[in-house]
Amino acid sequence: MSDFLGYKNKRVVITGCFSGMGEATARLLLKLGAEVHGLDYKESKLSLASFTNVDLREPKSIEAAVNKIGGKVHALFNCAGLPQTFPPMEVMKVNFIGTRHLTNKLIPLMPEGGAIVSISSNGGLGWSRRMPVLGALVKTDSYESAVKWCEDNKDTVREGYALSKEAVIFWTMASSFSLIKRGIRINCVTPGPTQTPMMAEFEAATARATLEAATQPINRRSTPEEQAGPLVFLNSDAASYINGVSLPVDGGFMGGLATGQIDPASLMGGRSQS
Repeated sequence: MSDFLGYKNKRVVITGCFSGMGEATARLLLKLGAEVHGLDYKESKLSLASFTNVDLREPKSIEAAVNKIGGKVHALFNCAGLPQTFPPMEVMKVNFIGTRHLTNKLIPLMPEGGAIVSISSNGGLGWSRRMPVLGALVKTDSYESAVKWCEDNKDTVREGYALSKEAVIFWTMASSFSLIKRGIRINCVTPGPTQTPMMAEFEAATARATLEAATQPINRRSTPEEQAGPLVFLNSDAASYINGVSLPVDGGFMGGLATGQIDPASLMGGRSQS
């Protein structure tokens, strides 16, 4: 039971390790004995096995990072993301298109038993109402074709944040069926408002009442560490039969919304949050 999660000496890759949920997840993985390889636009201060500067908006940067890591990769943590205060195409590239491209490039390095987890958001909770649109985006077969789809559908992309987070959920579910045939699992989490350095950006772009409504029923924001635990669990040996799941990590918000205890109208008045 001393290595219940099974990370000791496993090679793992984590994006967004500079701060927030990604940094908290990297810290936890190091404590669990994993060999952690970090990727971010800003350099991490953690004692990682390796760190590579990567720009998820540039496919060549992604491919160079994957080539540098090489070897076997037992688990991938997609924690990098941008808020809706950035240009819409940059948000789409980092939150979905670049994240998917990195994942696809790393999958050939993953042995049977490998696992992938990505951070979506409760800002993507409308994914089930836009399945035809998301299906068309996810069916694009390259970085370039996904960018073209977004450029051709700017009215659908809008601020980029909600669609990118919905796309992560749909892509996770759609990919889980084929990846498990190779012994690789893929899941995602949908965090509620989390007190990270990025929260200031969400506060600038989202009505305060909307953010407060999204913390129901627990009535507080989560910490990055509270998000790191579920991420680490989903990619662990202990979760070997969990695949294609979008796990709410939101203090009961989705449960309250689904059972009518939270009024959807309370979320109106601001744009999507994380």
